[in-house]
Amino acid sequence: MLTIGLNHYLVLSAIVFSLGILCMVTKRNALGILIGVELVLNAANVNLVAFSRYQTGAADGHMFAVFVILLAAAEAAIGIAIFMNFYNTLQTIDVDRGDELRN
Repeated sequence: MLTIGLNHYLVLSAIVFSLGILCMVTKRNALGILIGVELVLNAANVNLVAFSRYQTGAADGHMFAVFVILLAAAEAAIGIAIFMNFYNTLQTIDVDRGDELRN
């Protein structure tokens, strides 16, 4: 029988983090970049909860994870508002066209 330990969670977190970074680097769409940021934050949450569970046994990691979730929700709301304004101005969410906002 396979026992899931700390190493399994760390590998999962590394994979999700890598996918988030890959998404942020390769996407030209602003919403795709926002999804990549959310993946990176979720990878951090997995690490916080896993270390809290396997290292200390306390709920400190869980409290930090809730704080990160609240931070991610605020970041998503502000990001979507910025992207909606970006779209209203340029009729696109291609981040490479952001230089046109200077004019």
